[in-house]
Amino acid sequence: MSDKAVISIVVAAYNEEEVILESYKRLKKVMDSINEPYEIIFVNDGSRDKTAVILNEMCVMDKNCKLIDFSRNFGQQVAITAGMDHSEGDAIVVIDADLQDPPEVIPKMIEKWREGYDVVYGKRAERKGESVFKKITAAVFYRFLRKMTDVEIPVDTGDFRLIDRKVCDALKSINEKNRYVRGLISWLGFRQTGVEFVRDKRFAGETKYPLKRMIKFAFDAITSFSYKPLKLATYLGTTVSVLSFLYLLVVLYQRIFTNQVQPGWASTLAVNLVFNGIVLIILGVIGEYIGRIYDEAKGRPLYIIRQFKNFRDDKK
Repeated sequence: MSDKAVISIVVAAYNEEEVILESYKRLKKVMDSINEPYEIIFVNDGSRDKTAVILNEMCVMDKNCKLIDFSRNFGQQVAITAGMDHSEGDAIVVIDADLQDPPEVIPKMIEKWREGYDVVYGKRAERKGESVFKKITAAVFYRFLRKMTDVEIPVDTGDFRLIDRKVCDALKSINEKNRYVRGLISWLGFRQTGVEFVRDKRFAGETKYPLKRMIKFAFDAITSFSYKPLKLATYLGTTVSVLSFLYLLVVLYQRIFTNQVQPGWASTLAVNLVFNGIVLIILGVIGEYIGRIYDEAKGRPLYIIRQFKNFRDDKK
């Protein structure tokens, strides 16, 4: 590793007009202070506000600032992927535009990288400005995911991390459509460590991950790295079948050997509703996996880029 290494900063942005300029200023201040060559790659993920206009103006003023402008919204995980695909740095840092992950932590990540670590992830020691519900569900999700998968995914971490060039190149070979980038990086292996930081509240604007998108994100994470939901569905189906058969034997015994009168349709209806509900849940789990197989089979590109800004001539 040379003394002077190029650092790439990848920032995914979607409707961040209220915060994007401040995000750029803080990133630039940090990167100027470490005296290393760098590039800040903003990926405009189909924003509908003035984010793209602001980013274009920033690129005119600063050649270290680069822009990848998507043709539409493809999602944060895909935007992160695009930024890494087109980065040129020896190390690549992924950070959100909302400034909840403080840019001032980046020099600590670079120090760990220079010590020989290939992946340096930010570990949240405290989460400011988040509701109790969000904190609890996040804690449960990360620990549940860890139990459900065979991949060692660090808890209380997000996409804020530094990866070495060789990790980035290895990640390019993975073309999954429903991406969970932090999980893919953990799956790749390499030498990893964490840097603790306090996660700030959002600088401005609204979160881009309401409950509905968080649930989808959780499904993507679990189904991308675990077949256990399918196994659980099999175990549940087998258990229900055994219990149903035993219940059938009880009913036949009562019908043949006793004079007990069956209680009526209420219990039968209740049992049917329970069993049908379980069947529908199992079909839903199977459907999630089939849907992801369908996405992979279509072979469409992960993203479409409308324009590049401040990249080399071959990308203009």
